[in-house]
Amino acid sequence: MTNPLSSFAHRTARWCALHPWRAILGWIAFVAFAVGLATMVPTQETTDADYRLGESGRADALISSAGFDDPDTEQVLITTAPGSDEGAQLDQAQAQQAAAAIVAGMTALPAVDQVAEPQLSPDGTAYLVSVQLARDQDDVSSLQDVTAAVQADFPQLDVRQSGDVSLDAAIDDRVSEDLSSAETLSLPITLILMLLAFGALIAAGIPVLLAGTSVAATIGLLAPISHLIHADSTVTSMIVLIGMAVGVDYSLFYLKREREERAKGHSTRDAVEIAAQTSGHSILVSGAAVICAMAGLFVIGDSTFNSLAVGSIIVVAVAVLGSITVLPALLSKLGRWVDRPRVPFLHRALDRTKRGAISGRVLGPVVRHPLVALVLGTVVVVALAVPALGMKTHSANLETLPSSIPEARTMQDLSHAFPSEGTTAELVVKADPAAQDDVAAALAEVEAAAEESPLFRPSGTPVAVSPDGSVSVLTLAMPFDESDSRVDQAIELVRSDLAPAALDGLSAADVEYAVGGDAAESYDFVQREQSRLPLVIGFVLLLTLLVMGVTFRSVPIALISAGLNLASVGVAFGLMTLVFQHGWFESALDFSSPGFVIDWLPLFVLVVLVGLSMDYHVFVLSRVREYVQRGLPTRLAVRQGIADTAGVVTSAAAVMVSVFSIFATLSMLEMKMMGVALSGAILLDATLIRLVMLPAILCLIGDRVWWPTRRPRAMGQRVVEAEPAYELAGR
Repeated sequence: MTNPLSSFAHRTARWCALHPWRAILGWIAFVAFAVGLATMVPTQETTDADYRLGESGRADALISSAGFDDPDTEQVLITTAPGSDEGAQLDQAQAQQAAAAIVAGMTALPAVDQVAEPQLSPDGTAYLVSVQLARDQDDVSSLQDVTAAVQADFPQLDVRQSGDVSLDAAIDDRVSEDLSSAETLSLPITLILMLLAFGALIAAGIPVLLAGTSVAATIGLLAPISHLIHADSTVTSMIVLIGMAVGVDYSLFYLKREREERAKGHSTRDAVEIAAQTSGHSILVSGAAVICAMAGLFVIGDSTFNSLAVGSIIVVAVAVLGSITVLPALLSKLGRWVDRPRVPFLHRALDRTKRGAISGRVLGPVVRHPLVALVLGTVVVVALAVPALGMKTHSANLETLPSSIPEARTMQDLSHAFPSEGTTAELVVKADPAAQDDVAAALAEVEAAAEESPLFRPSGTPVAVSPDGSVSVLTLAMPFDESDSRVDQAIELVRSDLAPAALDGLSAADVEYAVGGDAAESYDFVQREQSRLPLVIGFVLLLTLLVMGVTFRSVPIALISAGLNLASVGVAFGLMTLVFQHGWFESALDFSSPGFVIDWLPLFVLVVLVGLSMDYHVFVLSRVREYVQRGLPTRLAVRQGIADTAGVVTSAAAVMVSVFSIFATLSMLEMKMMGVALSGAILLDATLIRLVMLPAILCLIGDRVWWPTRRPRAMGQRVVEAEPAYELAGR
C-alpha cells in the first residue's frame, strides 16, 4: 500500500525532475513575488494595545483612553565621579551648579518641551534632572551634547543621560549589532560544516541557498499577513533562526539520500525519485510536526507568541515547499555536477570513510546491552532536567540589560537612587468627575496603608488626574528589584486588599479600578503563561502523538517520540535554570545572573526544540522502518538505520549547535539564554538521545514497537531493494 505523503512527494519530485527549468524559474518567481510584497505592502507592527493582558492591560487601557499627556522623557543623573574615594560624599555645591547648567542648556533646545527642577535623592547621593521632550521628538543628540558639555565642565562629577528615547535607541543598536554579528558568523560556519559534510562546493551551497530564499520569501509574505496578526519586532530574527535551521536540515536530508542512491549505481533521475519517496516523505512529516509544535504558541493568546507562531509556520511551510520542488529540480539539472568542484583531499577522505563507522562503535554496546544503556542515558537526562523544577521566570527588565550599554547602567543606578523611578505599581481609578474628592480620599487611604507595609516606600509622586477629571493614577513605589518575589506579594496586596478596602465602598456609581505598571504587566504575563503552559505542552504532545502515530501506524512509536521530546525539553529547561538562574559559567559567558529566566523563553524553546527534534526523529525512524520493510529483524534494522542516518543527523545538528552557540556569545541576555538552551539540548538530542536512548528503547521493545501492526508493510516502490547481506552484517 502506497503512503499518500510518500506518493505526493514522489509525484512532485518526478514532475520537477522532468521539468527542472519550470520548477527552478517558478521558485525564483515565487521568491521575487514574495519579496516584492514587502516593498508594496507595509508591515503592520504591534502596538502597545496588542500587549495588554489581564488587570494590568485594563489599567493601561484606562490611562490611554483618559487623554493623559505622556511624552517621552530623558533623565540626567548627577553623582560622584567613579574614580572618587570610596565613601566620598557628593559635593552638593558642585552638583547643584551642574544641575543648573543642565537645566539652562536643555531649556534652550527646540527638542525640549519643559525641564523639571533638579531633585535630590532621598539618601543625598545623586541629583536628577527630568527633561520632557517635544511631542514626536525622537532625536536626542542635542540633549546628549548638552550632557557631555556639562560633564566636561565638572570632571569631578559623573553626569550621565538616559531615558525613553536614548535607552531604546541604545538597545536597538545593540540588538542590531548582535544579530549582525550572528548572521556574519553563522553563514561561513554553516558553509564550512556543509563542506565537511559533502566535500564539494555546489553540494554545500545548495542547503544554504534554499534556506536563504525560504527566509526571504517568508519575510515578504509576512507583510500582508501582519495586517491580520501584527508583527512583533522580534519575528524577523526568529524567522531567520527557524528558517535557516529547517531549510538546511531538509536540504541536507534530501541531498544526502540522493547522493547515496547515486553511489549505489542509480541514475540521477532515479536517485532523485528514491530520495523523494524516502527523505521527501520524512521532510513532509517533520514539517507537519514542526508546524503543529509552533501552533502551540497560539494557546497563550499573547501578541508576541501569535506573531512568532505565524512567522515560524510560514517559514517552515516555505522550506518544505522548496525541498520537494526546486531542490529535486536542481539535483536533476546538475546531475553529478552537484559533487563539483571538489575540495582537495576532503572529498577523498569522505569517500574513504565508511558510512556508520563512527556511530557503529556507539551502537554496538547499546544494541547488545540496551537496558544498561537506557538506564545510564536516563540518569544523565534526569540529572540535567531536575533543576528545571525550581525555575523562576520574570520579564526582561533593567537587570537583564547588559551593563556595557551606558544608558542601561545609568537607568539601573537611577532606579536605585530614586525609588519613584524604579519598581512601581500604578493604581488607576475611573469614576465620575463629580466624585473626584471621594476618589482622592480613597487613594490617600491606599497610599497611607501601603506605606505602613514593608512592601512599599514613599514614592514622592503626587496623584495624577486626567484633564476631564475622570481617571486618577496613584504611583506606589517598592524598595525591591523588579524580579524580587516580594514585588508580586505587593501587587497581590494592593489588588486583593488595599484597593478593594478603600474603593469598593465609594458611593459613586460605575467606579472602575485596576493595578498596572511594568511590574504588574510582568506579573500578569507570568500568571498567564504558567496557567496555560500545561495546555501548550498537552497540545504539542497530542499533535506529536497524532502525527507520529498516523505516519508510522504505531502507538509505541508515537509514545516514544513524545517521551524523548519531553526529555530534550527538560534538559533545555534545566540548562537555562542552572546557567542563568543559579549563575553557572557567568564569567565564561560574560553575563551577570538576574536570578531568573526571562519569561517568554521557556515556551519558545519548548516549541522550537520539539520541532527540530522531530526532524531528526522522523528521519531516523523512517530509515529504520525501511530496513524492517526489507525483512530485517527489528534489532538489526535499528542498528543499521541509525548507523546510516547518524552522519546526516550529526551534520544537521552540528550546524544548529554552532549557530545557536553563536547566540550564546552575544551580549543581550535573551539571546544568550536561547543560545545556551537550544545548543545544549540539540547536542544532547543528536547524541545521547538519538544514539543511545532511542535505539535502546527500540531494541527492548522489539517487533512490538510496530503495534498494532505486527511489522510495517513495504511501500510497494523500488526503494525497498535490499542491500547486500555482507554489508548489513559487517556494521
